[in-house]
Amino acid sequence: MADASPRTDISTDVDTDEKNQMFDRGQYGLMAASDSSDRSKDKSDQKTLRRLAQNREAARKSRLRKKAYVQQLESSRLKLTQLEQELQRARQQGIFISSSGDQAHSMSGNGAMAFDVEYGRWLEEQNRQINELRSAVNSHAGDTELRIINDGILAHYDEIFRLKGVAAKTDVFHLLSGMWKTPAERCFLWLGGFRSSELLKLEPLTEQQLVGITNLQQSSQQAEDALSQGMEALQQSLAETLSSGSLGSSGSSGNVANYMGQMAMAMGKLGTLEGFIRQADNLRLQTLQQMHRILTTRQSARALLAIHDYFSRLRALSSLWLARPRE
Repeated sequence: MADASPRTDISTDVDTDEKNQMFDRGQYGLMAASDSSDRSKDKSDQKTLRRLAQNREAARKSRLRKKAYVQQLESSRLKLTQLEQELQRARQQGIFISSSGDQAHSMSGNGAMAFDVEYGRWLEEQNRQINELRSAVNSHAGDTELRIINDGILAHYDEIFRLKGVAAKTDVFHLLSGMWKTPAERCFLWLGGFRSSELLKLEPLTEQQLVGITNLQQSSQQAEDALSQGMEALQQSLAETLSSGSLGSSGSSGNVANYMGQMAMAMGKLGTLEGFIRQADNLRLQTLQQMHRILTTRQSARALLAIHDYFSRLRALSSLWLARPRE
């Protein structure tokens, strides 16, 4: 028993040391785990702070963009208001701005401008009808469908001639000058429009159709020649009226009366210009209608496409000419 006691003390001391070491290691592990957790938490906090900062910066930029966009809208609104006011003043003053790029020139009243707007709408509708007709021809649609589209296009031509008749009462010179058309179209202008006889160049025809188209072309040319001669006679008569006599230097009442008489005669002769425009448009419409009767439904459709393509190329030529490089 005396020998066992020291061994027991030694064993107890050893166990105590081991327990202390284990406790120290546990404490160290807990401290290390705590440090790791703290570092991980710090990293997570830093990421959160960076993300919040990024969100705040993105929100700030978004507010700036929105503010700039609102300012741009307001500026555009003010410019649009100014343009509308200028356009309204121009209409009141009778100013017309050509869509073909020509300089502004004075017009009496708003008749010319109103016609140009209506003509632009007419062109848009014609393009839609022609596209419909072209699709029907390419898809080999039946004659019934083609006939309906053809009739609609002819009725649409009738509409532009009606609009021109109204415009001629307001400003016949605007129609005669062709300022509502592109420069290349004006080069071939005849009495405010196209020569119908020049459009009767069609695809191979039957013998009977050829005779009918030839007769129609000849009659159209004769009517065109008669109208052209009438216009020449009117211009000559108008020139003689304006050049006869003189106002003189004394300014007497007799000379003034003669001058006023000259102007009255000239005004009366100018009034016949409206009739020339009306007759020329009637000839154009009648030629289209007669051509439609002579040809088959499918031939008529192709002829209407060819006529439209001809004027489209003239307008394209005008655009190319205006956009050409200048030295």
